[in-house]
Amino acid sequence: ASPSTFRKLAGCTLFITGASRGIGKAIALKAAKDGANIVIAAKTAEPHPTLPGTIYTAAAEIEAAGGKALPCVVNVREEQQIINAVEKAVKTFGGIDILVNNASAISLTGTLETETKKVNLMMDVNVRGTYLTSKTCLPHLRKSRNPHILNLSPPMNLNPMWFKNHCAYTISKYGMSMCVLGMAEEFRGEVAVNALWPKTAIHTAAMDMLGGSGIEKQCRKTDILADAAYCILTKPKSFTGNFIIDEVLLREEGVKDFDVYAIAPGHPLMPDFFLDEKKLSGSQHEGPDGATVNTEPAPAKPLSPVAETFRVIQGAMSEEYVRSTQGVFQFELSGKTITLALHFPVHGLSPVPFSFSDGSVSSFLGKLKPTLAFMSGKLRIKGNMALAIKLEKMLTQLNSKL
Repeated sequence: ASPSTFRKLAGCTLFITGASRGIGKAIALKAAKDGANIVIAAKTAEPHPTLPGTIYTAAAEIEAAGGKALPCVVNVREEQQIINAVEKAVKTFGGIDILVNNASAISLTGTLETETKKVNLMMDVNVRGTYLTSKTCLPHLRKSRNPHILNLSPPMNLNPMWFKNHCAYTISKYGMSMCVLGMAEEFRGEVAVNALWPKTAIHTAAMDMLGGSGIEKQCRKTDILADAAYCILTKPKSFTGNFIIDEVLLREEGVKDFDVYAIAPGHPLMPDFFLDEKKLSGSQHEGPDGATVNTEPAPAKPLSPVAETFRVIQGAMSEEYVRSTQGVFQFELSGKTITLALHFPVHGLSPVPFSFSDGSVSSFLGKLKPTLAFMSGKLRIKGNMALAIKLEKMLTQLNSKL
């Protein structure tokens, strides 16, 4: 074991929402290795039919890692459950030193496609839940020697492309970030309040649901966020009001090998939401008045190679592709619309229109991945983003023929 002087979170009490699995559990296990106390504030008490882990299995892992665990059934939509868990944590461990607002709900759907119950869920969990949990913990955090609140939320990027495809989700995640802005200033000198966001997609159960099997190759492990969170939570409380990207912080901390975080080292990674392509690839620069200018040369508009590409795709279609994809893709290329139906007509699925700028034609020639095109705004999707990921998987498999 490391000397106690290096176990920076030994004896600290962390209240982590959504800690029964995924990113929340990874942060909990990292702190547990120091001998921290972990309050697992999550709603899964009974095994879920499709999602792994409960508050009790997480508690067992935390204690095996060297920490102390207090599993609490908490749905952050229910204020009284938050209050009860905070009171139990203070009674058990004597206080709260760190709050991690990790619980989150997601629906990547457009305004007309997002059901009201999904809007309510995202606003209640992401914004209201974060606000109420912070409010409930703050009186206890203020008594700690080095208190922190850490929200798993993005830097606020007002580029409209991050709103247009999933307006409700964006509003809800930016609501968490606005809690950071406001509370960091309100409690400056008393409690550190920061936000952490991944540069790339992270492999979690939620990502599996969005992208299906195979998506994990484009993701990093939850370990990268756990390591970044540890760096933040061990800084003094004067480190506050920051919107931190995991890889950026870890590079500043001296980390050089990021392959250790990859599910499939060497495989291209999917960038996460709310981070513009120019910040990831350097292929764009700020123009006058902050306008984004694409500095990549615009490819020509040859219809024959595009037509040939679709001819190859159609020729390679199999019942297996159809069964695994179940979608209709419409491509608008230089004014010409091409429809690729990957479902059986009896299913009656609604078409999913894709429209490409001239600079995106190359995606069909294997030069630009559909998911990256979507993340950078070059590919516009109405419907489920998972279909874009499925299309990418299909094109990857057909790459040698294309």
